[in-house]
Amino acid sequence: MTKFEIVMPKLGESIIEATITRWVKNVGDHLEEDDSIVEIATDKVDSEIPSPVEGKLIKLFFNEGDVVPVGTVIAIVDISDDGESDLSEEYAETHSDVQTEELFIDDKDETVITEDKVNKNIFAHTSKFYSPLVKSIAAAENVSIAELESITGSGKDGRLTKNDLQKYLKDRGNITRPAPSFTEKITQPPVSSKAGDRVEVMDRMRKLIADHMVMSKQVSPHVTSFIDADVTNIVNWRNKVKNTFFKREGEKITFTPIFIHAASQALRDYPQINVSLDGYNVIYRKDINIGMATALPNGNLIVPVIIHADEKSLIGIVKSVNDLAGRAKSSKLQPNEIQGGTFTVTNFGSFDSLTGTPIINQPQVAILGIGAIRKQPAVIETSEGDFIGIRHIMILSLAYDHRIVDGALGGMYLKRLKELLENFSPETTI
Repeated sequence: MTKFEIVMPKLGESIIEATITRWVKNVGDHLEEDDSIVEIATDKVDSEIPSPVEGKLIKLFFNEGDVVPVGTVIAIVDISDDGESDLSEEYAETHSDVQTEELFIDDKDETVITEDKVNKNIFAHTSKFYSPLVKSIAAAENVSIAELESITGSGKDGRLTKNDLQKYLKDRGNITRPAPSFTEKITQPPVSSKAGDRVEVMDRMRKLIADHMVMSKQVSPHVTSFIDADVTNIVNWRNKVKNTFFKREGEKITFTPIFIHAASQALRDYPQINVSLDGYNVIYRKDINIGMATALPNGNLIVPVIIHADEKSLIGIVKSVNDLAGRAKSSKLQPNEIQGGTFTVTNFGSFDSLTGTPIINQPQVAILGIGAIRKQPAVIETSEGDFIGIRHIMILSLAYDHRIVDGALGGMYLKRLKELLENFSPETTI
């Protein structure tokens, strides 16, 4: 029998593990090349693992809900012609016993604890992510959830690592807890349900969004500035070219790519907004990577990223927006396609909202909100005098981190963006 190992793939920079959410195929099923085998989820994105070979699925090493490190064998496919042989006991023991459990051994090598022995119910009331190894250590040392959540994590996005927990345990007896202050985490007051109310638990993605939004508001002092822009030239140009473009390219051209293209050009003029903060250190980003907030059919939100947006032509932005938005809605994005953003654009106008005050997508320092385009009477200045005309007007909002972006800088960026949009040439080719 010829066996092929299916492993948990590398899912992007900084991602070291993923959760198996659903096995699409079962033991005994025949696989065609590129058939989806399993659905997985990380703290960044949901994805699928396709089979790179044709054969018979003969072994699964993990269950739904298991957290699996990158590079671990998760399944075996028999790619021999007959596909009837069984997996040897020796092979099964070698892979299943070692790789399906994370072990913690204390300094005296006296205690071995596996995740199976952890009381998983105690973690049901926390929205934070803890690896199986951290859970095992916490269970062994009787660390409560409240105590665990008080420990500052040094991992990605503040995640608690094994070293963080072990350092805490080493100093545990000497820790003097300060009196509560206004800087500590605010606890939501109790909320009770009444007869007739329907109570549903947030899905995994909505929990991540909720945590990210709260974190952003706690980290960054948000300020929002507004400006309106006359986009009549853009509206008329799009109406003129959209049908021809669709016939030629087989794709629609919406307003969003035009605004993203202009936003990236304005960031070239004001690179102080294309930054991140690391404490008191300002990181000026070399690349301009624009995230586009995308609403999903289930009501959640995801932010795919257009890499090097300032280097793309308008048609390049159009194709990137259509591709990313389409694959986002069908859960086909790759983890690396929602990473590396340096600035985000969100389009309130898609839902006919005039404007909004968006929340910064950390670790960025600004986010642009695009409002609905509406016909309005406006004063038009000409060499022969002013007159009233009907124009297409929209409101732009820029939310920014006041630790590094002041009102003057935010206002100058919006003014530059307004100039780019209002001076859009009706003769632009695409």
